Amino acid sequence: MPVTLEKILGQEERVILSMGPQHPSTHGVLRLVLELEGETVIRAKYDIGYLHTGFEKSFESKTYTQGITLTDRMDYLAPLSNNLAFCLAAEKLLDLEIPPKAQWVRVLLTELTRLGSHLVWLGTHAIDIGAMSVFLYCFREREDILRIFEMVSGQRMMTSYFRIGGLALEPPLGWLDRVAKFIDKMPARIDEYEALLTRNPIWLRRTQGVGYMSAGDAVALGVSGPSLRGSGVKWDLRKNQPYSSYDKFDFDVPTRPEGDVYARYRVRIAEMRESLKIVRQAMEGMPEGPVRANAPHIVLPDRDSMKNSIEALIYLAQAISLPCARSFVRQLAGPAQDDRGPPDRGRGGVDRVDRRGAGGNRQVKERPLSVVRRQLRVAPF
Repeated sequence: MPVTLEKILGQEERVILSMGPQHPSTHGVLRLVLELEGETVIRAKYDIGYLHTGFEKSFESKTYTQGITLTDRMDYLAPLSNNLAFCLAAEKLLDLEIPPKAQWVRVLLTELTRLGSHLVWLGTHAIDIGAMSVFLYCFREREDILRIFEMVSGQRMMTSYFRIGGLALEPPLGWLDRVAKFIDKMPARIDEYEALLTRNPIWLRRTQGVGYMSAGDAVALGVSGPSLRGSGVKWDLRKNQPYSSYDKFDFDVPTRPEGDVYARYRVRIAEMRESLKIVRQAMEGMPEGPVRANAPHIVLPDRDSMKNSIEALIYLAQAISLPCARSFVRQLAGPAQDDRGPPDRGRGGVDRVDRRGAGGNRQVKERPLSVVRRQLRVAPF
């Protein structure tokens, strides 16, 4: 059913504008019908659902390892963040302990991913309001991040670098030098963005007092990430429910009380600086050791072992035959797919498991993790 807004008789100065789905700012995913008075949006109706990627259905025919490639594409601005969430969920079900070096590399690359995602947000936000230069500068720095990803994984965006049990490959020699060079110059680049925007009168007029959302409304609506913290709610999963060794890093959780677009901008700018702090700590304190867990029944063996050991081939067959299931792990991501608000875990530490029953009908049950693990273990663990 089409979405429409009726015209108001006697108010000819107002304009009804259909924005999207074929529009640079909506790029095919939704349609907005706006009632405008000059540059002020009086009312808006939205029609979502123009984009359905079919990830859930695709996952049904994938093993754990194969499913990682799908998580890259769920949020193409933060693929490693989705890799991490998926791996954490599988590792939780498998009671798998990840080596410290792999955890720190994950943190470092996830924070670079967060930086890259914030840069796309800032650049596109600025160009939508009319600041062309900021868009070019943000994509200039994002290109440096993508080159680091390419150096580490061989791929710029859809890296599939995090694997269940650790990392796909040992990071190459010299990659930390490339990271150090980037984070040394990045603070000055963020200063450059702020010099162009933070006190710009046009930017202030179009962001301050716009899109106000109180802390109570943000929590009630399930708003998350920088948008939630821009309304004054100090909730960050890396602090409140640490994962992947985040409890060993020193960083702040930026918040702003104003609850408008400008506050959310200031939060994201501050988060970029905090991500740089985390990356530097991860780089300077990187532990030595393996990057994959010692679990041959779960972690895929390396190619040399498969060529010389029949046992490795047996483990390979068992590993890729693990059943497809899903546990829910709360994990902080970029602005396109952010962390959730204050959680309600339910009773007794129960996680939600989503499976398909006979005929493809979804069966959602609440089961203790111990029961879930017993049901998943078809291979000898």
